Amino acid sequence: MFEVLVFMFENYFANHAQPDSEVLTQELSAAGFDHSDITGAVHWFDEMKSMLAQPPAIYCHKDSGMRVFANSELKKINLESMSFILFLQQANVINDVERDLIIDRAMALKQEHIHIEEMRWITMIALWNAGREKDYLFVEDAMFNPRGLTIH
Repeated sequence: MFEVLVFMFENYFANHAQPDSEVLTQELSAAGFDHSDITGAVHWFDEMKSMLAQPPAIYCHKDSGMRVFANSELKKINLESMSFILFLQQANVINDVERDLIIDRAMALKQEHIHIEEMRWITMIALWNAGREKDYLFVEDAMFNPRGLTIH
């Protein structure tokens, strides 16, 4: 399912092309993806869009709170991926709500473990779809630049 999400993002959503679900399903099927993976990816993406459309939650702790991860999150999401998300939050690239959205979408994937590459893709997809292209570019730089982050 993850490969379908990456394919959808690279070929449709990053280019601001959003075909309806029926057309998208037909095209993904023609590209050779399994029907259950296509259905799962479309549902995953629709859930994310629904979450992004909600009014932003106001967390009462603002600056003094701490996120405690559930055992299921710690089992599924590796330490490097968790560190990446916490780095983005501490660098003010994402806020608490976005962090929780990204973790929710990682947990919604069917695979048993989430590694750094998947977490970076999930983050890029979430930021792009939230209209945060500038922050998306920061994560893309962190993901694809072999020399590390570029300071602009």
